Amino acid sequence: MITHLPQVLTADELARARQLLARAPWADGRATAGPQAATVKHNQQLPSHSDQAQALRALVLGALDRHALFFSAALPRRVLPPAFNRYAGAANHYGNHVDQAVRHIATGPLAGQRLRADLSCTLFFSDPASYDGGGLVIDGGWQPPPIKLAAGDAILYPGTSVHRVAPVTRGERLASFFWVESLVRHTEQRRILFDMDTALQQLRQRDGESAEAVALTGTYHNLLRLWAET
Repeated sequence: MITHLPQVLTADELARARQLLARAPWADGRATAGPQAATVKHNQQLPSHSDQAQALRALVLGALDRHALFFSAALPRRVLPPAFNRYAGAANHYGNHVDQAVRHIATGPLAGQRLRADLSCTLFFSDPASYDGGGLVIDGGWQPPPIKLAAGDAILYPGTSVHRVAPVTRGERLASFFWVESLVRHTEQRRILFDMDTALQQLRQRDGESAEAVALTGTYHNLLRLWAET
């Protein structure tokens, strides 16, 4: 399931993020890649210990906490501390790769723990008109066109996907990326819950807290109780 998350960042938060990124001490992105990914990774990344990374991380996590669609689609148990990358110049693309299934958390309150990467997420900082190329391509049975979202929007997709970032041929592409360990491990179960939650919201908007909405809410939570790992 690929989910577009609109307006994760407000205009003020986006402006603050861009101020921080303008002073970013970029480093070679291959330093944090696994053995396979390092052979195809050609970008820059913000060192996790930098002041800018710490401020941006708090900004992004705060925005995710209030985003109802993110919670509905991801059912997050834990979120790996967000990281930040830049595609421009010679460091302008990332070839086909699959994200590591288990990620080690190096910073923050969860430092030293390991997280199962059920979902991957990219949050865009750059206006798509400000750069050429740089689309996120996610392979699968149904392959969407390269994904370039509005600044402040994010794309959430299965961590099992083979994906790549096409070369940036003009300008720069700035983004945050992170992984989510879901309360519900299996993609098919998360999809059922997401579809049910979406339908319930529409039912409530039309009919209020009807008897049918209450009954279906109970079914939703019983399924979540059956499938969730806490």
